[in-house]
Amino acid sequence: MALFLSTFEKPIDKKARVSVPPQFRAALGNQEFKGIVAYPSFINPAVEASGYDRILQLSESIETFDPFSEERDAFATAILAECQQLPFDTEGRVVLSKRLMEIAGLEDKVIFVGKGRTFELWQPERFAEHQAAARELALANRGRLRLDPTRAPAITRPAPAPASAAADSSDGGEGA
Repeated sequence: MALFLSTFEKPIDKKARVSVPPQFRAALGNQEFKGIVAYPSFINPAVEASGYDRILQLSESIETFDPFSEERDAFATAILAECQQLPFDTEGRVVLSKRLMEIAGLEDKVIFVGKGRTFELWQPERFAEHQAAARELALANRGRLRLDPTRAPAITRPAPAPASAAADSSDGGEGA
């Protein structure tokens, strides 16, 4: 699954095209759909986006609900019905729909914000305010952030050289 990191500002041209950051395109390189899937964020005045595999995961999660439940219908309507598949053109650009531009308040610039498995598209001034508030909240709660040692990759350290190898290398490698 793709991992989206960092923040990038990009211009939006008069045809509503924007170049997706090359780092994000590279993260999506092995996906079947060559583009992004975008939808309104549930929690921010922004557009959330991801690769197609993430949408498949959301769809599978929605399918775990009773097929005739209101909750399943609400999630399917709020997420899947709102998704827009935006294919890359030959220059790595996507065309933003009028609806997506309105949701995020976009005009001539967009901020791409990597958030791990997803990323968001923000209007620059809105994001600056959000980023400041998010940093303040994160700093206030920094003690709650934990790395799960069972999920973290092992630290690889070089093995110490055997004592005889260390002695051999100290004399220029010529030996005794």
